Amino acid sequence: MPPPPAARDRVLDALERLLVASGERAATLEAVAREAGVSKGGLIYHFPSREAMVEGLLDRMRARAADDLALMAAAPEGVVAYFLRTSQNADTPFDRSLVAATRLRSHASAREALGEVQRQWYDAILTAVGDQTVAQMVMLMGDGLYYNASAPDALASVGTPQYQAKVEDMVELVAALVRLRGEAGQGRSTPAQPV
Repeated sequence: MPPPPAARDRVLDALERLLVASGERAATLEAVAREAGVSKGGLIYHFPSREAMVEGLLDRMRARAADDLALMAAAPEGVVAYFLRTSQNADTPFDRSLVAATRLRSHASAREALGEVQRQWYDAILTAVGDQTVAQMVMLMGDGLYYNASAPDALASVGTPQYQAKVEDMVELVAALVRLRGEAGQGRSTPAQPV
């Protein structure tokens, strides 16, 4: 049996849960301490203020984003395939960090951190496909896949096969589009690796 998470991680886990479930107003120091099963003094030992706790959450999200980007860069199936496939995973620790950060709308640091993650994904995809428009399309496809994965009740009535994500087909179409744009003399080269 693994050891219980350290108090600092329990606090960040509790903050994420409260933000995701109830929003920023519900994530008071007292509520986070109660949810984490620590005293308020124990919470303040790790995070002397609410702002420090928010920064801790954003640092955790950045670290998880860095791990995700490393996996994306090393993915044998290619950056685009990795990005689209993982866009369908709406319940990972990284995802919970992202969603929690989006609930911190009043914090400029949260908006900046989320923007950093988006830019890093975009830059990795742009490097893989070599075309800004195609990279933007891939980002939007990922957003759609994520939305569908995170809001299944909203799409339950859809349920028809044409709405089922076929990521491998999408990846093939992106690769074909990259080749087509390269052949059309757009000054772009066809990627030598999988997109």
